[in-house]
Amino acid sequence: MKKWLSMMAFIVLAVGLAACGGPPQISLPEASLALGDVVNGEIITREVTVQNVGESDLIIEAVTTSCGCTEAAVTPMRIPSDGSGTLTIRFDSGAHGPDLTGQLIRQVFVASNDPEQPEIVVEFEANILSPSEP
Repeated sequence: MKKWLSMMAFIVLAVGLAACGGPPQISLPEASLALGDVVNGEIITREVTVQNVGESDLIIEAVTTSCGCTEAAVTPMRIPSDGSGTLTIRFDSGAHGPDLTGQLIRQVFVASNDPEQPEIVVEFEANILSPSEP
């Protein structure tokens, strides 16, 4: 009887662990964006797909940026296995004033519950041009 109970407990535990699946795994098809020439003062918005190629729900814990000129958010914040969400990035090229020109690189950091890659970085580059004369 004890042997049978031990065997049943083992089977229940094994089935329970299998049902839980593996960990979440974040994936970004586009981790680098080239915005090209941007006139100082323009606001550029881009969307990037965030995929969960893992076996359990991916939970987005935080989205931060390298500069106040950039805002970013992921929706939804919980992405099921084999599902996807959208990272929306909004870059204000005029946030540093009208005199800023030249190459500019900024980053967006996405923190999640992916144990292998708890933070991913999306980087974008723009060439800031002088505002047009009226």
